[in-house]
Amino acid sequence: MPSPFSIDKETYPGSTGTDHNATIHNGGFPHIANSDDTSSDDAHPTRRNKSVPGQTKHYVNDHEEKEGISHFEAIAAGDPARNKSVYSQSGRRLSEWEAMQIANAGDFETIDAEIDELEAELEQRNRSSKWYHYELQFKDPRYFTWLLVGFASMGGLLSGIDQSLISGANLYMPSSLNLDTKQVSMVSSGVPLGAVGGALLLGPVNEAFGRKRAIIISLVLYTIGGALEAGAISYGMMVAARVILGLAVGLEGGTVPVYVAESVSRKYRGNLVSLYQFMIALGEVFGYVVAAIFVNVQSGSWRYMLGSSLVFSTIMFAGIFFMPESPRFLMHKGKILESWVVWKRIRGTQDEAKQEFFVMKHSVQAEAADINSRSGSFAWLDFFTVPRARRAIIYGNVMVFLGQFTGINAIQYYMATLMSQVGFDAKQSVFMSLVGGGALLLGTIPAIFYMERFGRRFWAIAMLPGFFIGLVIIGCSYTIPITNKAGSQGLYITGLIIYEGFFGSYACLTWVLPAEIFPNYLRSYGMETTDVNLFLCSFLVTYFFSQMQEAMTRIGLTLGFYGGIAVLGWFYQVLFMPETKNKTLEEIDIIFSQPTKDLVKENLRSSMVTANDFVHFRWRKVFSPVAESELPLKHDDLAKHQIGQVEREVKGVLPK
Repeated sequence: MPSPFSIDKETYPGSTGTDHNATIHNGGFPHIANSDDTSSDDAHPTRRNKSVPGQTKHYVNDHEEKEGISHFEAIAAGDPARNKSVYSQSGRRLSEWEAMQIANAGDFETIDAEIDELEAELEQRNRSSKWYHYELQFKDPRYFTWLLVGFASMGGLLSGIDQSLISGANLYMPSSLNLDTKQVSMVSSGVPLGAVGGALLLGPVNEAFGRKRAIIISLVLYTIGGALEAGAISYGMMVAARVILGLAVGLEGGTVPVYVAESVSRKYRGNLVSLYQFMIALGEVFGYVVAAIFVNVQSGSWRYMLGSSLVFSTIMFAGIFFMPESPRFLMHKGKILESWVVWKRIRGTQDEAKQEFFVMKHSVQAEAADINSRSGSFAWLDFFTVPRARRAIIYGNVMVFLGQFTGINAIQYYMATLMSQVGFDAKQSVFMSLVGGGALLLGTIPAIFYMERFGRRFWAIAMLPGFFIGLVIIGCSYTIPITNKAGSQGLYITGLIIYEGFFGSYACLTWVLPAEIFPNYLRSYGMETTDVNLFLCSFLVTYFFSQMQEAMTRIGLTLGFYGGIAVLGWFYQVLFMPETKNKTLEEIDIIFSQPTKDLVKENLRSSMVTANDFVHFRWRKVFSPVAESELPLKHDDLAKHQIGQVEREVKGVLPK
């Protein structure tokens, strides 16, 4: 079994390696036991530490060279001198790279020693404090994971409901409040406008209060906004209510995906974060259903529609109160013991979980030490000065831009209006809006089950052409005279279903990718930028939708503008989109540390192979699940720095 962390020896002098093109291979940390633990070898064959013929060994001093055993072989063999003098928790701080090497070597003596110290401290605190027992407990951590993801993802349900309810309310509210066209546009775009403000609060609120409390704050805003818009008696009051709701959407929308991504296993991270988009789509369907329920109410039907969101915000508040804080956030704040308590509850104490916690702990501590060493500087400046962070923020925001400027929120907000443009009356428009919302909902289901299998890159490249085709069909439907209702409505509904369905799968990426690509110490600020970008773009396409439709015509806006951006976005993804399938958040650091030119070169190579298979009708290869991608380290400046630091420190610690 190849090591998942093979290193290029020539690129990293002094490191173990097998060839000049070696890379870190994904697939998790292999469970390799100490070489003298024969019973463990029998029980766990994958734990056997086998030497590789022809492998160049790394000796950090004369003592090791005389023994003929490399440094990391000594660790894997359980050499107490190495473990205690170099790797114990009470010794020096480990770098992220070094922690990965220990986990790769299966040095459970070192890992368990740190865990035992935490357990001992926990036992002492447990005698005098019950600070964590008010939260729920499950014997099987998988149940806790599903409960946590379920309640957190209800934020998407609220977001979807509040975005779609306005579609039905717009049929009756303008006449009730005496609103003109521009005022209706402002009310409709009040949520995305407020969401920009909520997104600007995301970083400070998350850093000050944590992921869980940030979600609770957003739920309070949801409740206030929902109550105000249901009781609005003027244009100003309605706009204020919509902006408050937007603050909640912006704050919650950037927090929930991170909260889930930091808490769940890498094997299911893409699938479970995608559940958030599913809940948004489900909320939009619920919004259309609620609108259809109250559409026949004679007086104040739109008030019942808008006020119904209060039910869902109350349920979510009751559930999220008993959920724990993100373990990575607790570690980020230096609360190591609390982080371990939460980790045990939601991830368990299996070998793989302990290895990931060990790497996470030292990765976060190394980040904190690096930040503290740069006194007087702001962490967010790294988005401009550190290539790894700069690549992440550009990539994350481009993906969000593509998700919004292909028109999804404009179509969702004006769904009923667009239905009326192809011949449906007011009531029919409300009911037919369920078709678009339902297609978006169904489109998210494949992403939940198959994104982690096929990979992010394949998913984006395959889905974007699908909703481009839907835009083409929608544009063609506008060429059919309105007198031919069957033709125009049938073609429009067909295009809408295709567009919404494929976009439902694609939209999951706009939550999954930003939640996983930023370094831990910049994740709050990184999500703040993508969240601001998302809702600002949503506001722009929503507020200017009517004017753009008049200036460009319906065909020009749908096919020329939205469709053109989809085509440009497809080429961007082919060239610049990395694969982060089945990677820990710490391993993704390495992916974004490679130069962009190397990523483009590899993407072009893989794209040419796929294109060749496609034109030769080798469909099985084209649509087969992608192999777990490799983590390139050959040009990783950060890894070079860390390896050099390890070399210097190890040479100074180990006996000559």
